[in-house]
Amino acid sequence: MKFVDEVRIEVRAGRGGNGCVSFRREKYVPRGGPDGGDGGKGGDVVFEATERKQTLLDFRFKRSYRAQRGRHGQGKDRHGRSGGDLILMVPVGTLVKDALTGEVLADLNRPGMRWTAARGGQGGRGNARFVSSTRQAPRIAEEGKEGEFRELVLELKLLADVGLVGFPNAGKSTLIAAVSAARPKIADYPFTTLVPHLGVVAFRDAPPFVMADIPGLIEGAHQGAGLGLRFLRHIERTRVLVHVVDAAAVPRQDPLAPYRVIERELERYSEKLAHKPRLLALNKMDLLDDPKDRERLLRHYQSLGHSAVAISALTRQGLDDLLKAIVQVLEQTRKDLEKDIPDSQETLLENSPSRLIS
Repeated sequence: MKFVDEVRIEVRAGRGGNGCVSFRREKYVPRGGPDGGDGGKGGDVVFEATERKQTLLDFRFKRSYRAQRGRHGQGKDRHGRSGGDLILMVPVGTLVKDALTGEVLADLNRPGMRWTAARGGQGGRGNARFVSSTRQAPRIAEEGKEGEFRELVLELKLLADVGLVGFPNAGKSTLIAAVSAARPKIADYPFTTLVPHLGVVAFRDAPPFVMADIPGLIEGAHQGAGLGLRFLRHIERTRVLVHVVDAAAVPRQDPLAPYRVIERELERYSEKLAHKPRLLALNKMDLLDDPKDRERLLRHYQSLGHSAVAISALTRQGLDDLLKAIVQVLEQTRKDLEKDIPDSQETLLENSPSRLIS
């Protein structure tokens, strides 16, 4: 299935039905009065978040959506039926923006969450509504009102607890495949991963968490180089970033160069990303033959102030240590969040992806 994470669409709510002009004409009612019914209300256009969808692909093929209009009123005081609402199902994590201003109108980040994008027009009143002591036979009725129209941009931001970042071919796809049931494409050339992948990771007795693997970043990603700019939005919601470094490709003269390049791109893209908790995963350590080289490289990265773990995703060495460190950081971020959020807002914590998968 093709991964689509941004689309532009038009939505129009249903128009209200017209009111009716009618008079009673029964045989034995010589002075029959007006009995025109009201028109029905137009249907609304509503977005609903669901876990059954993982992409906005359906909206790529159809760009215009319209709810049902209300039925017209009829004689004998019969009101028109309201138009049916149009329910548009979107993946959890979808942002709805105004296409003209860019304003975020809704953030559908929980399953079952709904938002009304366009409200249906009111039905017109029939002539029975206009009776008065001075106007006993009104021959007027109202037309139904038009429903709301909007041009919207739907933007999907995947919900994950942990985001994997790093250069292309650093081993991020191999890592997520080793610790979860995700099966991304793995090959020995850069930019193998063209779309984000999600995997659910279960480690010992800890609550399971969601890990996201995005396409590799390169220098200039914040300006659109490579695939980074397009997919960096998918780690904006993550609680922890795991920076995967290819230990076998680190230059001897400046071992921290790969780290600095990626961190600079994250900071330029979003200050929020720059301040997220970090873990450093030195991957492909099995390719370094000299134990002294491995120890020296690990010390360099430990000096950065983040937890650094030596691993080999291919041989699964060190993965338990990495997962243990991830669980500890997730638990700490959880406690910090609970400390900062008042009791009345604790329900916001339920938005965590690890809660959504249970």
